[in-house]
Amino acid sequence: MSRNPNKQSFPAPHAPSYYAATAHPAPQRPSLAGAVRTQVCIVGGGFSGLATALSLAERGYEVAVVEANQVGWGASGRNGGQLVNGYSRDLDVVERRYGSAAARALGAMAFEGAAVIRERVARYGIDCDLRDGGVFAALNERQLNELKTRVTSWQSYGHDELQMLDENSIREHSNTDLYVGGLLDKRGGHLHPLNLALGEAAAIESLSGAIYERSPVIRIESGAQPTVHTAGGQVRADTIVVCGNAYLGKTVPALRDRVMPVATQVMATERLAEATAARLMPAGSCVEDCNYMLDYYRMSADHRLLFGGGTVYGGTTPADIEAKLRPHLARTFPELADVRIDYAWSGNFALTLTRIPHMGELENNVFFSHGYSGHGVTTTHLAGRLIAEAISGERERFDAFAALKNYAFPGGRLFRVPLSVLGSWYYQTREKIGF
Repeated sequence: MSRNPNKQSFPAPHAPSYYAATAHPAPQRPSLAGAVRTQVCIVGGGFSGLATALSLAERGYEVAVVEANQVGWGASGRNGGQLVNGYSRDLDVVERRYGSAAARALGAMAFEGAAVIRERVARYGIDCDLRDGGVFAALNERQLNELKTRVTSWQSYGHDELQMLDENSIREHSNTDLYVGGLLDKRGGHLHPLNLALGEAAAIESLSGAIYERSPVIRIESGAQPTVHTAGGQVRADTIVVCGNAYLGKTVPALRDRVMPVATQVMATERLAEATAARLMPAGSCVEDCNYMLDYYRMSADHRLLFGGGTVYGGTTPADIEAKLRPHLARTFPELADVRIDYAWSGNFALTLTRIPHMGELENNVFFSHGYSGHGVTTTHLAGRLIAEAISGERERFDAFAALKNYAFPGGRLFRVPLSVLGSWYYQTREKIGF
């Protein structure tokens, strides 16, 4: 992966990940050449763009997706593969910041993204190793109490299928001495994200949608006849949707400072004995801990432990991913301290200053959505449905997000990374001393 996502050479191969190595075969899609006319042009072939295109195609719209590299090349094809419901900020924070009406609107949608994924997997027969069950793991009593508060909050918005776990019952999900308890979200889960993206792309094409790969967008022209320009051609459309997220770069200057690329890393162990995998994670759920700089992990379909964590503000890749993550893996499962690592990779997600997804319109016919702040697998699929609703004239749910105030990162592009690192240090220090 390029160390600077704004200085990529195109086309770029998929990251050297477990997902790329085990991806289903995909067709060689054409680059954009010449002039194309469509109803809606979507910039970006990750989850946001694919979910939007599929939602629109299901409504009968003619759609075209323009992707700089390949479908699922960015965060959508290299993330932890976990269906984490909710947002990167709890609903009580949303209520304090934006009021009860906003909290009610966002609260009602907090679990919808995962439901959209399950609907798509079932409808289009997408083979992506989908499994149910996601656990938030508490390392201390303070975190456990925060999870109890989260349950109460989620239930007040109608979300159930939640189960608090004590020190013993959490071992059914992660057989380690590390946790004092946790929260099981039965509507959470995990999957092979790149195969989900490839399956959704195939579904779009089955509905007569077009996908152009290896076609980086160099300019977006709004106005009466909005147009997406690449080096090889242009797409004229009634509506444009910008879904570049952390990899949008300089393409849309108005959005550039509203998110910051943040790198997170994942590694995959060698195949474990089936008995070992079942002993370490008996229930087959995925797990993330409750630290500010959290660890997240799950067992793959072929019994590899996929272990992720680490955060690098600005989106650079550590020189040695394995060296960074292995101590966290060994702390969680000491018996895997010396296990062979077969794959290690990095990818960027887009962080907003508020940690709430940023959706809206640049012009009346140019929509955008980005900044899922670490909850992208599920929230992208919610966003795709909301954008399709808005384009169809059903704006209420989309506008609930669009009305939320978003801020540029302080300090400009020069100082936003060190300021974010300072804030991260503050929260990590509070955790270490027990606050």
